[in-house]
This record gives sequence, structure tokens and C-alpha cells, in this order.
Amino acid sequence: MDIDNLRRDTPTTAQLIHLNNAGAGLMPTVVSEAIQHYIAEEARHGGYETGARYAEPLARFYTEAATLLHTQPRNIAFTYNATDAYARALSAIPFRAGDVILTTNDDYISNQFAFLSLQKRVGIRVVRANDHPEGGVIVDHLIELARQLRPVLIAITHVPTNSGRIQPVEAFGNVAREVGAWYIVDACQSIGQMPVDAPAIGADFLSATGRKFLRGPRGTGLLYISDRALEAGLEPLFIDMRGADWTADDAYEPQATARRFEQWEVAPALQLGLTEALRYANALDLTAVAERNAMLRNRLQTGLSSIPGLRLLDQGNHLASLLLFTRPGQQPDKMQTALKQYQINFSMSFTNYALIDWERKGVAWALRLSPHYYNTEGEIDTAIEVIREAV
Repeated sequence: MDIDNLRRDTPTTAQLIHLNNAGAGLMPTVVSEAIQHYIAEEARHGGYETGARYAEPLARFYTEAATLLHTQPRNIAFTYNATDAYARALSAIPFRAGDVILTTNDDYISNQFAFLSLQKRVGIRVVRANDHPEGGVIVDHLIELARQLRPVLIAITHVPTNSGRIQPVEAFGNVAREVGAWYIVDACQSIGQMPVDAPAIGADFLSATGRKFLRGPRGTGLLYISDRALEAGLEPLFIDMRGADWTADDAYEPQATARRFEQWEVAPALQLGLTEALRYANALDLTAVAERNAMLRNRLQTGLSSIPGLRLLDQGNHLASLLLFTRPGQQPDKMQTALKQYQINFSMSFTNYALIDWERKGVAWALRLSPHYYNTEGEIDTAIEVIREAV
């Protein structure tokens, strides 16, 4: 990978060390310029008129997203963020009292809230498979529970935001079909930093955001819907004029494609920005991206593990480009101040972000660093030394 050229595409890398890509990646210039240009055109010509003029560039979103996920444009819907995409997918499943959602202990906090809300309102059951001692779902236990409980939905987060562990999402597509369950995968933290093949995973729904490792704008996301789910007639609970045609006084006809999950009103400038981010990612070799990210993460992990007093929360070999650590018995203030002083971007996580996992581990807070391919080895070494001095 031509790292110097990639950094020239991202001028901000000359001013700061951005290790918060699991929060929001830095947009390449081509992304931010596409957004700014569209907004200027909209101010000059009007909202509807500019949307019509840009119909073809906006339609490229579907082909670029389909290329990234190894599917077809008909299986892609544009959403406002990953949680929005996930909620639309959940709303399409006709849950009844007593139905089971089978998930993991470290599924994303907003997903867990959605499950608990369904439990409160509909009377479904939320069942979580056991974890290995070092973290990550026990595949055989989840499969055993699926065959025993015959859930309506199996829900897995590909890379949990609180651990960085890459979950074996490919292991559950077949069992979902075997037991007649729908299968939803949260790819919020994996898309853009590693290859993600939605059909190969066997997902019926796969949600993702634009703002993280994909390096798109905030306020954008996407939803993959399988042919199986489309052909079964699944549609969002509150379908929009974008997603259906009004065919009679008391009847409507859903769109045949994944666009039945879209809403008519969007921010076209942001959709255009996400399209450019997808195009940028598709021009890269995502296998090479994953390998470089693994190298950067391993360098960071090796350096931090040599600092006395730090507790690294993630163990094992199958880890993504997220690394969380804490300092037992102390507050994070000194480290936060030092990182900010050196213009090193990071993020914080707290117990309520990952209640089950972190209460079991006795974690009150953690500092999260998440490098991406445009970071350099020198930046990683600088962050390690800043933290070493602050501990």
C-alpha cells in the first residue's frame, strides 16, 4: 500500500494522530469535497432540482455498496446510520410473545436495548450464548441453543465495540436456515477494515455505518437484505412512500428490492459522500488493509503490554483494529490529558457500554485506540510513549 499517497488524500494526518477510527475515521478529501460541492449546488439550484440533476451519481451508491459486500444493488438500502439500519431490519420480523432472540453477551449496546424493548413490549425472550474465558462467543454453545430453542432471530455483532474480537459470523448462517431463524449481523466495526462478504456469511440482514473504518460522513449507513428475506416479503414496520406504492384506498405494494427499507427523505450530499467513501474502499485491496491494520494493532498491543500497571482487555489472535485498556484503581484523566496535548485522538468506554462483559471482568472504564491503514508505525510508537509517560 502507498501509505504516503493515502495520507496525502487525508491532509489532516499532518496535524494529528488519529487513533479513533472505531469512532469516526478521517474522510479522504474526495469524500468531503463531494459533500461540500453538492451542498453548494443545492444552495444554488434548489433541493429537489439538485437531487434530480445528481440522480445518476446518487444511484452509484447501490453499485459501490454491492461491490463492497459481494452482492447485487437490489440487496442494498441506504440508511441514516447503523442503528437505524438495524432497527428497520428488526421491525420487519413479525415477533410474537414467547419468540426467542438468540444473541451474545457482547452484542452492541443499542442492539441489546432493542432486544430488551421487544421483550418489554412484545414478550419475546432474549437468550445469550456463553463466552470463552478470554472472550468471544462459544460457537458450539450458540449452535446447540439454536437447535434446542429454535429462535426466530440469531443476532451477532461481527466486531464488538467493547472488545475488538472478530466473531466467527460465518459459523451461524447454516444453522439459522436449519432451524428456520432469521440471521442479522452488525458489521458496524468490520466494514472498511476487512473484507466482508454478506452472502458468504449467510446473513439475512447486515447493517453498517459510513463513519467508521469506511471513512464516510456521519449520518450515513447501509443495510443489506438477502434475497431470502426479500422473497419472504419482509418489510419494515413503518414503510415509507419510498418503499411502497399506494395501490388502493387500503392497500400498498412494497418495492421488490431492498429499497422497501428506505425512506424518501435523505441528505443527498451525505449519500454522495458515502458513495465516494465506498468507491475509495473498493479501489483498495481490503485484504491488504486488514493485514496492515493487524500489523499496526499488534505493534500497539506489544508496546502497551510492556507498560507496568496497564490492563489490556483483549486477548487471543483473532482481533480487529480496536484495542482497549484500563488502569485498575485509577481514573483515566492523566492519560486523557496527555493524549490530547499531543493531538492523539482516542475514545473512552464505560461499564454501561458493555454491562454484562465488563461487570464480569470488573472493568469501570477503558481507553480505546483504533488505528487504520493510513496510520504510521511512528504514530503508534508516539502514542505508546505518551501513555507510558502518563502512567
